[in-house]
Amino acid sequence: MRARPRDFIYTRDDLFLATTTYLHPDDRILAFLRYVPKEDGERSRNNSRYTKVDSKQAYAYLNDFFPNYIFNCDVTQVEMMGAPKDRVKDILKPEERLKEIMQSWLDGHLEDQLLQKVVMVAEVFQDEAGISPAHMGISGSILPGLYDPAVSDIDFVIYGLENHRNAMEFFSEIKNDPDYPLDAIGEDYWLRLYEKRIKDSSLSFQEFQWYENRKNNRGVVSGTLFDILATRDWSEIEGIYGDKVYEPLGYAEIECTVKDSIASFDNPAVYEVEDVKILNGPTAPITQVASYTHTYAGQAVEGERILVKGKLERVTGKKTIHRLIVGTTRESVGEFIKLKSLKKS
Repeated sequence: MRARPRDFIYTRDDLFLATTTYLHPDDRILAFLRYVPKEDGERSRNNSRYTKVDSKQAYAYLNDFFPNYIFNCDVTQVEMMGAPKDRVKDILKPEERLKEIMQSWLDGHLEDQLLQKVVMVAEVFQDEAGISPAHMGISGSILPGLYDPAVSDIDFVIYGLENHRNAMEFFSEIKNDPDYPLDAIGEDYWLRLYEKRIKDSSLSFQEFQWYENRKNNRGVVSGTLFDILATRDWSEIEGIYGDKVYEPLGYAEIECTVKDSIASFDNPAVYEVEDVKILNGPTAPITQVASYTHTYAGQAVEGERILVKGKLERVTGKKTIHRLIVGTTRESVGEFIKLKSLKKS
């Protein structure tokens, strides 16, 4: 069973989990619980009702009803979530779901307005940005069919890190052009995202809006928010599960310079860093910063000096590195990546 980030796992226990990584142990697929069955749930699929859960609710639900989905990982040294392979019923693929939607459009059978907007995004990136259909997909609530047409966003996936960078560069050029259906985001949308994602004082709304505006990975299509998400091509995935061991070393705060940000929209987002100064926490030769939350993906580019607060890890494999992790919970309270000097002009 091969699964990449942005895939969804549907299990025999009627649970939907979002895949979180590229490499998986032999007995399970690492994924985070997103939707659970509930009689009065706000989402529906095949005449059944489901509800969406956050981090705290996900762990509580599994501990109460399906503890076999939670395990102590020898590789990361932390408690993790994953679907046992003998409980996996189906792996839902973003590229396959988009292909189905596009075929329905071509056949003249696509009446759902949200899915029509998915087609609009796909056609722009294919026809104008030159992204192959094989390198595109649709994830989020649309992938398992648990979306609400009135409020759901579009999680559009681009496969291949260079393809993703090209897609964002293209969007930056056309997001204010009235000849294209993909538009820049207004302040009301940024406020909605801010209230959804930021649960502490790490970023003010004005700071959040400035960072998000310059990333060019989010836009609006006919009033609906869309994300341009990155996932590696199969050819870009290296290693096997267990060939690296992750050892937590406490929390730290550092100042450093971004050396390489090509994978800064991946899952996790990865920044290669240099000229590191330890501000708080254990002393270690840190060469990498990684984020498991969308908020801090694409937060900085090559050459920028940044401040980072998160969990320090030693990663032991063919070579040993030290990295700082941001987003150890989905809400990443008390953790951040931001420029040392933010000039919003």
